[in-house]
Amino acid sequence: MKVDSKHYRTIWEKPGDRLTVQIIDQRQLPFKFVVEDIQTVEQMCVAIKEMHLRGAGLIGAAGGYGMYMAVLEAAQSADFAGELNGLAEQLNRTRPTAINLSWAIERQLVAIQAGSSVAEKVEIALQTARAIADEDAQACWKIGEHGLDIIRAISENKGGEAVNILTHCNAGWLAFVDNGSATAPIYAAHNHAIKVHVWVDETRPRNQGARLTAWELGQEGVPHTVIADNVGGHLMQHGLVDMVIVGSDRTTYTGDVGNKIGTYLKALAAKDNDVPFYAAMPSSTIDWRTKDGVQSVPIEQRGAEEVEFAEGWLDGAIQQVRLTPESSAAANFAFDITPARLVTGMITERGICQAKKESVFELFPERRDGVNA
Repeated sequence: MKVDSKHYRTIWEKPGDRLTVQIIDQRQLPFKFVVEDIQTVEQMCVAIKEMHLRGAGLIGAAGGYGMYMAVLEAAQSADFAGELNGLAEQLNRTRPTAINLSWAIERQLVAIQAGSSVAEKVEIALQTARAIADEDAQACWKIGEHGLDIIRAISENKGGEAVNILTHCNAGWLAFVDNGSATAPIYAAHNHAIKVHVWVDETRPRNQGARLTAWELGQEGVPHTVIADNVGGHLMQHGLVDMVIVGSDRTTYTGDVGNKIGTYLKALAAKDNDVPFYAAMPSSTIDWRTKDGVQSVPIEQRGAEEVEFAEGWLDGAIQQVRLTPESSAAANFAFDITPARLVTGMITERGICQAKKESVFELFPERRDGVNA
């Protein structure tokens, strides 16, 4: 994606410095564009946990580069294997819901074992981190191409009028390495001169929709309107939403979609109003070990301060204000699960499938063996 006409990915190696990984500090957006240097596993853990970076695909890529740093650090230890595994566990604990993180760490651990020397293990880890990032960007591009067909069909049925799309949180370029998942079909449609308009949920409590998705869409020139989280149902009742596209942090192979808190409520409203509800994700986000999302997917609970306070731009700086009485407790469940029965379809890099085990396996037949039936 472009920022002020310059192309950026969300994570990359610092030019001329293989020991430094750079990211966009998303806490500063949309008010400031800040590039952050990361040189240690601890710094990467902080960046993931404290959401300097966030989003399923980007967390996976960060896990891949974090493991590259882990190999560099383990190389300084007398117990390479023990140190590496300890650092891998440290990375894995940062965000429990997003499965891309554990997927990337496991992939790195397997790849690193093939190295016969520490120097070879370092090189393997670096090449694997690069591959994870490149594959994520390519998968999101393909998601855009497949999702484009859905938007094009709606546009044709409307006689070329703008297709109104509601999305939730930020499943855009900033949540992946490039292109995004839920936004990829939107960008593809926009680039094909198909008229689109996006309803952008603010997405409390961290406001990733209002701060990040709106900023992204603005950079690309996509028409959009920011709305409060609870407006979506009203818009659907009045025929102002043609489709919903959301991302996913973990989707079971049976089609249960784990995504930012509030997604389930949008799916219920969409079902009640016959609005198609799609979840877009690369296959790295599919949990091939879990059948029942509601019962089995771990739901991250973040600090209460994210609910108690809000941030905004005032007097040339990002400032924080309290929203709640100091004596009131606050709970902060970061994700919810949308049952497969509410999902019209899953948009993946291999195509579109129903949110059903049999349909998922038609796209990914090699995954059929070994899952929990």
